[in-house]
Amino acid sequence: MDIEKKYPVPPFTEETAREKVQLAEDAWNSQNPEKVSKAYTVDTEWRNRSQFVNGREEVVSFLTEKWKKEKNYKLRKELWAFTDNKIAVRFEYEYQNAEGAWIRAYGNENWEFNEHGLMQKRFASINDLPIAASERRL
Repeated sequence: MDIEKKYPVPPFTEETAREKVQLAEDAWNSQNPEKVSKAYTVDTEWRNRSQFVNGREEVVSFLTEKWKKEKNYKLRKELWAFTDNKIAVRFEYEYQNAEGAWIRAYGNENWEFNEHGLMQKRFASINDLPIAASERRL
């Protein structure tokens, strides 16, 4: 049986933590739920705002619905802190809602990884701010 790995793996250094954050940003900007889900354990646990998501199948379903509603999605993540197997990031993303209004969402995420580099826990605190198209940064 092949063991699933997602490099870089813990323990993280500043360099590998930054790499992990960039890989996550790139994957989410692909807006491909299947691709994104492969970075998580099969039994991953998420809190996203007030919603709880458990397991890869729910991740795929959650992201599929998310990107149906959030058009012209663009995300930027920034390393905030790290330890052996944990990374904290600050992020912002912009999208258009169903009515065409622009929204900037921003917040913090705390990530915990298993020894194979797969994210087993993701806790996201997110705030939304309506913006004018002229205020877009991404």
